[in-house]
Amino acid sequence: MTREEAFRLMHAYVDGELDPGKSLELEAYLAESPSASAACERLRGMSAAIRDKADYHAAPAAFAARLAAAVPPAPEGRPRRFASRRWVLSAGAFAGVALVAGIAATLVPRPGEDERLATEVLASHVRATLAGRLYDVASSDQHTVKPWLSARLAFSPPVADLSAQGFELSGGRLDYVGGRRVAVLAYKRRQHLIDVFIWPGAAQQAPAALARDGFNVLRFTKNGMSFWVVSDLNRNELGDFAGLLADHSAL
Repeated sequence: MTREEAFRLMHAYVDGELDPGKSLELEAYLAESPSASAACERLRGMSAAIRDKADYHAAPAAFAARLAAAVPPAPEGRPRRFASRRWVLSAGAFAGVALVAGIAATLVPRPGEDERLATEVLASHVRATLAGRLYDVASSDQHTVKPWLSARLAFSPPVADLSAQGFELSGGRLDYVGGRRVAVLAYKRRQHLIDVFIWPGAAQQAPAALARDGFNVLRFTKNGMSFWVVSDLNRNELGDFAGLLADHSAL
């Protein structure tokens, strides 16, 4: 099993969704790779924390009645419990999706655009860190990273060389945020990773900041581009970095 396949299967493994053969194969790989094993444990911890803090809601009786009514009648002379197992699995999956969608629509207010995007960029940053996929093109040279991204996007993202200020460019990657393909620049400050998500943003917005689960997220727009900066770096240094980035983007 390759490193890439192991990290791709890790989420399904932690969720108990892998078949026994693949699970054994992945477990053998984890036993031989300390870094992959550590990443898997971090993923387990994050999954457990989400489960512990999640709100749980019982399905309304009306929903259960609708689901029961939707079960197709069994062939004549055959008890309903022997209905197709495949249909039962599909119905269970559908019920889960419908229940989550119903809860989201009726019990949880829809977050604002900033809150939704902050959730997406933070999740992307965590996924990239856990999977070890910090960049698709590895380079500290802005003249290598910028053309690579520009050739694969409908816009040309500004790429700043801030190494003289202590923020080293590591590379860039493509991602998908808010229903669009975006550019992500990866920087390092000592041992801290910084992701900068960039996409065209027509509306000028005041800078905004929030902290969540030990991460800081900063947002600003400059010259028609929207920037979202995510890191576990402290707020002051990350603010300095965002200011340098904004100044460079104004050039």
